[in-house]
Amino acid sequence: MYEAFYGLQEKPFSIQPDPGFLFMGRRHSMAYAMLEYGVANRAGFTVISGEIGCGKTTLIRNLLSNLDAQMLVGLVSNTHQDITDLLEWVMLAFGLPYEGLSKVALYDTFQQFLVRQYAAGKRVLLIVDEAQNLSPGALESLRVLSNINADKDQLLQVILVGQPQLKELIRRPELRQLRQRVSSHFFIPPLETAEVASYITHRLAIAGRVEPLFTAEAFARIAQLAGGIPRSINILCDTALVYGFSEAFTLIDVGIIDEVLKDQAEFGVFSMF
Repeated sequence: MYEAFYGLQEKPFSIQPDPGFLFMGRRHSMAYAMLEYGVANRAGFTVISGEIGCGKTTLIRNLLSNLDAQMLVGLVSNTHQDITDLLEWVMLAFGLPYEGLSKVALYDTFQQFLVRQYAAGKRVLLIVDEAQNLSPGALESLRVLSNINADKDQLLQVILVGQPQLKELIRRPELRQLRQRVSSHFFIPPLETAEVASYITHRLAIAGRVEPLFTAEAFARIAQLAGGIPRSINILCDTALVYGFSEAFTLIDVGIIDEVLKDQAEFGVFSMF
């Protein structure tokens, strides 16, 4: 809609996770380093948590795009409290048969799968998204799966990704043994105020815009309103560009940001922040 007017080749502020737009702020760089460390060192469990919209999924997708061909990855994303044993979901994630099998048969089938992959020189990585939704029992079932090993080699690596509640969940007394398996972990905080302008400028540059588009005052206002959450920044910037385009403004200033906020509060279906 506004791309040509602002000299953009694509929308710079989509809320869809896109590794091509990944901004490596100080904390995101540290979180990614912990992910890489966990994978490289065959960590049994790696835990990455953070607020909604902080960029967890984008980091994971970037990791996936950089894994070598020897890594076999399964993803469990449909997590909910009613899951008491994750094994069937894990089997599904790796395309293994699971219907009509007893728990013992499921475990044996998965164990044989891990051993086959290990013998073929492959490594198996399971990623569980929105892991804060799981029950302690479901997480404990993952710990049991992590017991499968060959000599000193871990046959299954697990990355747990979730919102801040995941930290509290893993701290529960009944998950003490699982905590002892977590070798790499990091909580991603919001972007610092000084990083917000760099984040916006970075995304604009990736989309094809090198010249300044937002004023310094607009950057400051966005940082204040969005609280350093990348998804909130994207929503606010995208809406501001729509407003700017509709009024033929060549620069996005603080007045446009405040107009967006006022209109959303008055006419929006729900408050933007």
